[in-house]
Amino acid sequence: MGREHSYTITLENNNSEKEAIQFLIESDKNFINPDKDSRKLIMALLGIEKRFSRAFDLVLIPGHTNLEKIIELDKASEIILVELKTTKKKLENNPHGFFFGATENEFDLARKFENKFRFCFVTLHPETKSYKLLTLKELNKIIKTKRVQYQINLKN
Repeated sequence: MGREHSYTITLENNNSEKEAIQFLIESDKNFINPDKDSRKLIMALLGIEKRFSRAFDLVLIPGHTNLEKIIELDKASEIILVELKTTKKKLENNPHGFFFGATENEFDLARKFENKFRFCFVTLHPETKSYKLLTLKELNKIIKTKRVQYQINLKN
């Protein structure tokens, strides 16, 4: 068994600009919004390349909540990465009926981390405000259609 290290993760305060993040943090104290330095630390601990820095929004760390200002983390393997997908559409059975975009990096990271990565589908419609967490395997079972779209920047 390898040595266990203690790592410190500083948490961003709960005043998120994103309505979905705010909703999740208020609804479930297990959602943690790492600040920039903590995000870099998490990526280093998990061996995540810089190109994946935008492929997750929040984290879940069993035994810890967003009420803590500092988290002493014994095992990086406990971290679950969470990628948000948000809609204001009224969805009676979230995530069914969801339409969203996703990057190849998000799917690559989900494949790499399997059960340690979740897509979080958030509906912000006042009548059906809710969230649903799915692994890539669970998501693949309910995908109706999927298409590739290229986003291209041209030289100046």
